[in-house]
Amino acid sequence: MQNTKSRRSLIITRLIRFGWLGLLVLLVSACHYDMYDQPKYRAQEPSTFFADGRSIRQPVADAVQAGAVLEDEYFLTGLVDGVESDVLPVPISKELLLRGQEQFDIHCAACHGRLGNGQSIVSERGAIVPASLHDERLVDVPISHFYTVTTNGFRNMYGYASRINPEDRWAIAAYIRALQLSQNASIDDVPADVSLEDPQESQQ
Repeated sequence: MQNTKSRRSLIITRLIRFGWLGLLVLLVSACHYDMYDQPKYRAQEPSTFFADGRSIRQPVADAVQAGAVLEDEYFLTGLVDGVESDVLPVPISKELLLRGQEQFDIHCAACHGRLGNGQSIVSERGAIVPASLHDERLVDVPISHFYTVTTNGFRNMYGYASRINPEDRWAIAAYIRALQLSQNASIDDVPADVSLEDPQESQQ
């Protein structure tokens, strides 16, 4: 009699133990089935939804391929092996400088002034003394210095990486360099084939 009860107890224990395992298998298989059987397009399968009949769509404009974000490390960081460089990684053009001027006036001029000389509304109120971009130490730094500072911030200046995209940060760097050249230019910097005479005077 005791053997019978013991055997029944063992059977019940095993049923409970393996019952939970079976229930878990059913739950997992049910989830897999729902996900596996969801509506979807298979490779090269035509579509009746899109006018061109293709189920695989072209990437949206400016989409970045997975894993390709850091392919051009210098363009994104302004550093080569952790060191700043004097190379501009984008073609220089009038459009680039105009874009840089626009972004500089929006984000930088409030502190550094529109001429980059540190004379601004912030300096007038005396809370912070912004650096003049025409100081000798900043005239001599590599161009990517302005990109890295704009990206990461420096001292009281916070970083603009989340506010200005990399292209516009390089445009700002190029404009700062042009601003420095314009404010520190001399007569010797004028090309020989450029006339400095007033056109109106030459016509008289």
